[in-house]
Amino acid sequence: MLIDSAAMVMASNPRRLNGVILTSNLFGDIISDEASAITGSIGLLPSASLCDIPDDIRGGSNIKGLYEPIHGSAPDIAGKGVVNPAGMILSVAMMFKYSLNMESASAAIEKAVRDTLQSGMLTKDLGGAGSTTDFGDAVVAALRSQAVC
Repeated sequence: MLIDSAAMVMASNPRRLNGVILTSNLFGDIISDEASAITGSIGLLPSASLCDIPDDIRGGSNIKGLYEPIHGSAPDIAGKGVVNPAGMILSVAMMFKYSLNMESASAAIEKAVRDTLQSGMLTKDLGGAGSTTDFGDAVVAALRSQAVC
């Protein structure tokens, strides 16, 4: 699928892409920023630059990769406690899944982030009052409630 078609599908029916888009860095940067509009915040999305294609998008691989949130470093708000850490936390979940072959740890992290968001603990970018630390602490508490750490 060409990138312009993928962008159209992502805007009209994102589930059709199954959460995975393999592309060059240039197109990946553009389309990942577009994807943030679907979620409501650029702070929610993880990203991975992998050196190979996973055998199975559900994980079970030992692929070398670089994992980071799509939003970049945002030096203008560094240290102010207003950054949504979900994208970074979910990037770690991707690392567990694709590079460390630890699918259960990845699933636990993803569930903890989902549970935290569903509980109403939202950072400012999502219309809440939670700080970076508040959100991170809530994710840790959600992980502990799963008895995984």
